[in-house]
Amino acid sequence: MSNTGLSLHRLGVPVRLVGKIGGDTFGRLIVELIERQGAGLARWIEPVQGEVSSYTVVLNPPGIDRIFLHCPGANDTFTDADVPDSVLEGASLFHFGYPPLMERIYGDGGILLSRILSRAREHGALTSLDMSLPDPSSPSGRVDWDSFLNRVLPLVDCFVPSVEEFLFMADRPAFDRLAARGGGAAIISEIRFDDLEALSRKAMSRGPAVVLVKLGERGAYLRTGPKVLEGLEGWEERELYSPVFSVPEVAGTTGAGDATIAGLLASLLKGLQPEEALEMAVAVGGCCVEALDASSGIRSWDETRARVRGGWRKAPAVVAEPGWTRLSSGVWTGPNDRAPH
Repeated sequence: MSNTGLSLHRLGVPVRLVGKIGGDTFGRLIVELIERQGAGLARWIEPVQGEVSSYTVVLNPPGIDRIFLHCPGANDTFTDADVPDSVLEGASLFHFGYPPLMERIYGDGGILLSRILSRAREHGALTSLDMSLPDPSSPSGRVDWDSFLNRVLPLVDCFVPSVEEFLFMADRPAFDRLAARGGGAAIISEIRFDDLEALSRKAMSRGPAVVLVKLGERGAYLRTGPKVLEGLEGWEERELYSPVFSVPEVAGTTGAGDATIAGLLASLLKGLQPEEALEMAVAVGGCCVEALDASSGIRSWDETRARVRGGWRKAPAVVAEPGWTRLSSGVWTGPNDRAPH
């Protein structure tokens, strides 16, 4: 997905963006804009004559949830054939985003996505999966997402949904109950950490070693299981929470979740410990909201890390649930945290 990929690129991580666009004027503009960020970045973005490019109009009025008007375009015909082996060769990590916006991907219950993830693993890559929130009244909203996750999560190393997406797909009654109180804002503000732990534990029982739950203006929750990913000692059985970093002014929140994912994935590739990895994830998300668009606020890895280590303050946060302890960094450890000594 371009937001996470472009954020990784701005952090200094070599990326290969894979996508499908229409052979239209908008598609040519997409390629031009991506190429401006780095020569060759659009090499694997395939234009298809006769199809239109996907686009989303984001309405972001102050004080209420963002509204997305989405045209899926060529994304609806994206399949495993659109991920060539040449892209996967030599990749350390493979990230796939937004299957609920891709008809061929969500329409078969996860078979095509399982093929893609399996091939990525065969090439030696860690796998990462992000979701998007379906419109409940759309065909995507009527998919049995719990069964979909049952099929694909055994092939996922890092699962990185937002709390709204996680609830919608894994506990629909809880999603409907909280959403009725005020939409996504109510879900973010009222969700309990023990609920997040239960959701994450269920996801990890299906395969992932790492679950990052994006909590919007509350920050992010990280849970890991007993499974050890190669090169990541000290990541077993961790439970952590980080509030967001304070920024002088929030220009826009578009892409902040994708940027947070980029911060986590870059941290995994660099072998950071979980506490710092979570901090860097939230820090990259914090940089993102300082710009109107989805990626221009992202700074280099070294600049972002220096900002964190230089005393960048986190927003005030209180965790009232028992068993949580605040570290000097402002990161909280949970009752299920088994930090190595």
